[in-house]
Amino acid sequence: MAINTKQRTIESIFSIAIRATAFLAVLFAAAGSLIAQGSADLRVESKVASTYRIGEKLTYNVTFGGFKNAAYVETAVASSGTLSGRSAVELRSKIKTLEVVSAAFMHVDESRVIFVEPESGVPIYLVKTDSTSVTPKEYIFDYLKEPNSKYDLISVVYKARESAGVGAFSFVENGEVYTVTFVPGQNERVKTESGEFDTIMTMVQSEFLTKLGISQLKINFSTDEYHVPVLFRFKTPRADFRASLLSISLNAPEPTVVATPIPTPIVPATPKAPPTPEVYVDNRPLLPELGFQLGEMLEYRVTQGSRPAGVIALSARERKQFQGEDSLLLTAAVTAVEPGSQALTLGDGAKVQVDPDTLAPRWLESRFNSSFAGLSQSVTFDRKTGQIISGAGKAVEAPIGTHTLLSLFYAMRSFNLRPSKDPANPVNDTRVAVFWDAKPYIFTLRPSNPEDIMINGEHFSAQQITINTGDKELDALSPRVWIGTDSRIPLKFTIGTYQGELIAATAKPL
Repeated sequence: MAINTKQRTIESIFSIAIRATAFLAVLFAAAGSLIAQGSADLRVESKVASTYRIGEKLTYNVTFGGFKNAAYVETAVASSGTLSGRSAVELRSKIKTLEVVSAAFMHVDESRVIFVEPESGVPIYLVKTDSTSVTPKEYIFDYLKEPNSKYDLISVVYKARESAGVGAFSFVENGEVYTVTFVPGQNERVKTESGEFDTIMTMVQSEFLTKLGISQLKINFSTDEYHVPVLFRFKTPRADFRASLLSISLNAPEPTVVATPIPTPIVPATPKAPPTPEVYVDNRPLLPELGFQLGEMLEYRVTQGSRPAGVIALSARERKQFQGEDSLLLTAAVTAVEPGSQALTLGDGAKVQVDPDTLAPRWLESRFNSSFAGLSQSVTFDRKTGQIISGAGKAVEAPIGTHTLLSLFYAMRSFNLRPSKDPANPVNDTRVAVFWDAKPYIFTLRPSNPEDIMINGEHFSAQQITINTGDKELDALSPRVWIGTDSRIPLKFTIGTYQGELIAATAKPL
């Protein structure tokens, strides 16, 4: 998404506050966008249709520190219909700084019109207008001709609202891929100028927030079927932000025909031959942000207590199409077993097909013949509904983006795992939904400061990650992982009496 150049270059003590306000506006825009049950041309699943209503308008009052009228935010669903022959819902939002904040900090006056595909929730056309200067500037993002399969800041929060404020989602912003996690907490009764609401407080975590200097973001979603965002709170180094629902209206707008947007006329270019359809290429490089490369293999010597048990090899084996989609295959396999060992069986292991950018699982197959035989299974992850479906057809409800143990082992290498400065206030704990055995759990990853550890007689700087799973039996085993401070490679892991230490790390060319 384009960023206003003026905002990016201003250096003042208020820059973080203004960036946070702009980010808050995007959150409001997403949260307040409610899809209608629509016209005959709009095909929306009943679950989505029951959550969103056309004509709903949400207005918020924003406070920053001691300033009670820091900004004004309004969102609405303008229409539903078709856009260039595709079903679409038109969402509108506006943010404007007020009074002291506008005069002393920065004048922000921005509006957005975004058309989303109702079934997938991804944007298909976006217009952003910046009116902070004398001449308004317009930025257009057209995904009608070039299909878009990624969420942005607006659609990702819309997805979170649709899932009742719980789940892990990926989105693209400023050309970078981020993951945002919504973890529900305690129920709270919230009173605003628009009334009193029974809500559930949800914690929101993302590396994107960290880059903006935002911490402890909390959203209170109403507990009714619409999950209205009633209250937003977060901290910045300068002051705390708080935004509460000022008013909510359900005035149905007059029927609107959604036409194809007309871009600014341009001088016709010399006609070119139509582009050749892109040919899928196997084993394309992975994003550098993931922290590992395609073809990497990690081998661990496993011991049970003081007795050698065998060797386990983990591999980011290949990137090819799986069921018609670009996919990365992650594997874990027992490659050697010590004589007399009962802990491991040669050939035991797991395979996971994941999204190459987000590492969200699509399919899992595990096979064990040892004491872990109960974990043998084959499951499919529905990326639209979040359901996890077993080979027998049994479905389990889970947050979208729920990980497996294997995909989490790789994904945590790209997480923001900086420890909190105050141990009594672990704001940097990372919460991730993980499928274990037969149901999803919320794993909490608590990072520690780097320490010196010994691996195969060599000293390494590594960060210990303590994992709380929410499962009593697993938590009794105190699972921990040590990640190399510089390499981001898991150097060691322990669970109960089992311990694994890295003995080899190789990158095989493909």
